[in-house]
Amino acid sequence: MALNWLRRDNGIKDHALLGEEHFGTEAPSVVFEKRPVTDPQGNQVPGLYAAWIILNNPTQYNSYTTEMVKAVIAGFQRASADRSIVAAVFTAVGDKAFCTGGNTAEYAAYYSKRPNEYGEYMDLFNLMVDGILNCKKPVICRVNGMRVGGGQEIGMATDITITSDMAVFGQAGPKHGSAPDGGSTDFLPWMLNMEDAMYNCISCEPWSAYKMKAKNLVTKVVPVLKKDGEWVRNPLVRTDAYVDDGELVYGESVAADKTQAAKELIAQCTTDFSKLDEAVNALVWKFTNLFPHCLIKSIDGIRGKKKFFWDQMKLANRHWLAANMNHEAYLGFTAFDSKKQTGKDVIDFIKYRQLVAEGAVFDEAFAEQVLAKPKS
Repeated sequence: MALNWLRRDNGIKDHALLGEEHFGTEAPSVVFEKRPVTDPQGNQVPGLYAAWIILNNPTQYNSYTTEMVKAVIAGFQRASADRSIVAAVFTAVGDKAFCTGGNTAEYAAYYSKRPNEYGEYMDLFNLMVDGILNCKKPVICRVNGMRVGGGQEIGMATDITITSDMAVFGQAGPKHGSAPDGGSTDFLPWMLNMEDAMYNCISCEPWSAYKMKAKNLVTKVVPVLKKDGEWVRNPLVRTDAYVDDGELVYGESVAADKTQAAKELIAQCTTDFSKLDEAVNALVWKFTNLFPHCLIKSIDGIRGKKKFFWDQMKLANRHWLAANMNHEAYLGFTAFDSKKQTGKDVIDFIKYRQLVAEGAVFDEAFAEQVLAKPKS
């Protein structure tokens, strides 16, 4: 018996929470694009797309402003709710940086000494990470340059990373007045062994893409330098051997006496992201040829382990990070933001510790003693 007598609404619903108002094309902004899925021969597949969510603030190493955070949230919700989207690609403009985290100029000038305001900002930041972790499409991080600080955190919230071999990865918080509590303290122990997670988190040393591949933090590393039509692997990094004189050297920096020659070789090369894009498109194609609901259930099953610790800590971390804007974050971000005037991007840590040992009051006089002076 036909059921056409039952009430049915066959209009297509729009489940996007927001319109286009948060996206832009002029820096600082976030660009949202729907790019057609392509098959291995480069043919476009009608009606199917990848959502490209592109950080656009290259002069500040694609650090995200408050408005950009809103746009990332909007971008992932839109990608999640769009039936025609197969996967989301999170990337950035330029060849220097995927993202270096929050905009330190904004942090220093506005958020420092305004802990309530920074708490409101962290609510948005947490929604940004939640938006990546909750996106009902697989999320690829296309790393076009350094992924450090908060950039590393939002990058690790994605599902799979494909990276330029010129990129570096790491944290910067303890050096600049914060703690990497926007995801790194939650995600790193899942992705690295505990001791590597600890060292990477607190050393503030950037690690190469090849080193991160060897340690299983990223899925694929591709060359992006070309000279005379030939691909050139990152000459600043050892890829010629795994062990040298009993030491693991794969992905480590070349010897100091080879650094200048490596830099000269880089200057002779052009940057070409075609291999990076080929790898991203191939992964999107792989996703296209899987059952979409089985795919996202499988992804969410893996994500759940990251989300467990993220959800346990994100609110407590939000409150601590806000309070810290009255303390070490004020000093750290101020020092970083005033580097052009002082020539130094960090405080005098020795003097800071000496004042703490004396039980000094944290006030303007304290800050004046540890911040560098403007150059005459």
